[in-house]
Amino acid sequence: MIDWFRGGRDLPVGEQLRAAVGSPRPIRRLASSPRSRVWLVELDGSPAVVKQVVGGSDAADRYAREVTALRLAARVRPPVVPTLIGADPHARVLVLEYVPARGAAGDWVVGWASALARLHAATGPADAHAHALPRWSGPTDADIEAFVGLAATLGVPVPPGVPGELERLLDRLSAAGHHALLHGDPCPDNGLGLRSAAETRFIDLEHASLGSGLVELAYLRMGFPTCWCVTAVPPPLRAEAEIAYHATYRARTGTALPGALTDACAGWLIRGDALVERARRDGADHLARLTHKDWRWGTATARGRLAHRLAVVATMTTDNPELGGLHRLTAALHGQIRRRWPRTKPLPATTDIPAGGTRRRRRRPRPPAD
Repeated sequence: MIDWFRGGRDLPVGEQLRAAVGSPRPIRRLASSPRSRVWLVELDGSPAVVKQVVGGSDAADRYAREVTALRLAARVRPPVVPTLIGADPHARVLVLEYVPARGAAGDWVVGWASALARLHAATGPADAHAHALPRWSGPTDADIEAFVGLAATLGVPVPPGVPGELERLLDRLSAAGHHALLHGDPCPDNGLGLRSAAETRFIDLEHASLGSGLVELAYLRMGFPTCWCVTAVPPPLRAEAEIAYHATYRARTGTALPGALTDACAGWLIRGDALVERARRDGADHLARLTHKDWRWGTATARGRLAHRLAVVATMTTDNPELGGLHRLTAALHGQIRRRWPRTKPLPATTDIPAGGTRRRRRRPRPPAD
């Protein structure tokens, strides 16, 4: 049995879930990606959120990942995710604690980084051995081929050692032994209460996995690469946020985070699918596409995103013995992009778009036609 919105909009809460959590009264439909349907409801006199994972052949997998990640993250205090009140795996529905989307502080990335470290520290080796979540999936040989092909298309010589450097980079990124609880898309619009570490809650964990926390700490340098609200964090603020992350992670786990941040950033650079929204990550060579046509996704264009990432990696690989060839290549590619497309704009500063995604999520969509 289904509860119904007036006007024909359905709230997919069946009898079994209602028996477990109560009967929610719908208030309004909330904006969300095409891969989910979200409602604000009233449950026992208090606000709550109903989410249904939809769209694509991987919907069941995304639902299972989110439920698992929410339960693993529930170990963290203060909370770092909304409380999971109830779940219906057959309908892929979750009932979640409602967390108000308050305005973000100007230095929100510091609290974001500390909260991210607490999320990452929620899991340990036992969770990896139990296969609680899939292992993080990084760049592949196809990404290397596309990145090298981009250089050839733009007429930039590839130093002879670069393909080997990138192959060894993939080996380092995929090394076993990492067990951090990764969000999968820790963007500002997937965070609520971005005013302090204690208030920050992460939502939409459909792509959660276990891996190295560095691949998400790298968001601070790479401009939040999987996000529509891509931004450049000013260096002083970024340094403060990274210090907060490492201090929090060490306090929670008693250890330092293993690995190299430079490797994580280089991994994001060569991933062409991080230039488009998730629904369009279909295996196409997006690095090749941007040589013919630029496109805007959210707050920046594809060429603007790539130029930022090239500049970051070129700087970070200076005097790096493992990525010396990549340093020369990224510096040359960055210069070529600036010469060929001089109107390419830099990313907006994080302080100019504080948690812009949260504002987007609060817009009420147009009602669907009956």
